[in-house]
Amino acid sequence: MASGGFSKLPNGTVVVALTLPRPAAEDGTVRVLVLAANRARALTRLRNLGLRAVYLRGNAEPPTPDEVTAVLHHPDGLLWRTTPGAPGTGTADQLWQPIRALLRPAVMGY
Repeated sequence: MASGGFSKLPNGTVVVALTLPRPAAEDGTVRVLVLAANRARALTRLRNLGLRAVYLRGNAEPPTPDEVTAVLHHPDGLLWRTTPGAPGTGTADQLWQPIRALLRPAVMGY
């Protein structure tokens, strides 16, 4: 089940933040940030990357000011990191990563 929210910026763009189950993992969640012209386009960007069942219902967990700053300073406008406090995440101070790092196939160990 995805939860999240959005913030509309003064220039009219929107930052959408979603907490999603981590792809290809048994447990854990990730926080995904998307910068787009509007909420629909933000969700379309994620769906085009293969995250088909992504919906934003309500505004329960809008992006924090730090999250907005992080996504504004990234050239792709699409970031993720493990959710702080989630099981198996290690430290709560994990850096934001480009979405490619989340969606790339796992490297086989043989």
